[in-house]
Amino acid sequence: MKGTSLKYLTHEGFRNVWVNRLMSLASVTVLMACLIIMGAGIMIYFNINNVVDKVQSQNVVMVYVADDASEDETTQIGTSLKGISNVESCEFVPKEVAFQEQIQSMGGDAALFEGFDEIPLPDAYKVTVKDLSQFENTVSQIKQINKVDSVRENSDLASKLLSLRHAVSIVSVGLVIMLFLVALFIISNTIRITMFSRKLEISIMKAVGATNWFIRWPFMIEGMILGTISGIVSLGVLWGLYAVAEKVFAQTLSLIGFSLVPFSEYWWQILLVFVAIGLFTGGFGSLVSMAKYLKEQGSVVSDD
Repeated sequence: MKGTSLKYLTHEGFRNVWVNRLMSLASVTVLMACLIIMGAGIMIYFNINNVVDKVQSQNVVMVYVADDASEDETTQIGTSLKGISNVESCEFVPKEVAFQEQIQSMGGDAALFEGFDEIPLPDAYKVTVKDLSQFENTVSQIKQINKVDSVRENSDLASKLLSLRHAVSIVSVGLVIMLFLVALFIISNTIRITMFSRKLEISIMKAVGATNWFIRWPFMIEGMILGTISGIVSLGVLWGLYAVAEKVFAQTLSLIGFSLVPFSEYWWQILLVFVAIGLFTGGFGSLVSMAKYLKEQGSVVSDD
């Protein structure tokens, strides 16, 4: 394509946006709504992942050492635990320390522990796992270590966290696909309305020998312009709404030890997604509409 032709086609694309500005504004508004909902879903997914990761880091396995284990055998248990691939960290908890922590946690009932000749607790290891999906397998490996008396774990919590993450992933993907199709439909219909308003001009261009691609390009550019504008403006609106949500939920979330992930860490990823979706839906939607229109009416000169 020659530079002159490209300049003309680009100019026509921008002109289409301005001439049909009311329809363009309506399309941008609806497409923005789709992108904002999509972006909200993405941020919810990021926040759920953040919560799961935090809870996962606190989902420890307590490994209790057998009472008859020697000092060397106790040390060997720690070495074996660190050798398990899914173990993130392994901290030795002497029974003396565990006993003192237990007494302190009892508050006014601490006197109940007075008079013990021997500490009634075993030595233990506090183990943090890397991947919750391998939780049960990791616990099984721990139980097989020599001189491990018992293991205290919460496999039910691990299972619920994995189910939550899986459910959020499915919902997020479904939401993105649904809103993507809605956006595609909106852009396609906008371009189709524009084509009907210029059907005489298109018919004349066909009659004088203009190729289908020469006719398509201005409409494709128009669609991509609308998509890009929608993507950029949607990011700003979403960022503002997210800032409001941070203020509204900050105190409530802090009470349970959580906070929303900073939008500033993900804005560029969301911008890329928004612009990519805007460009694709704009370009592809226009292409689909033009292909159908040119096939049905493009070769007929109309005087309507």
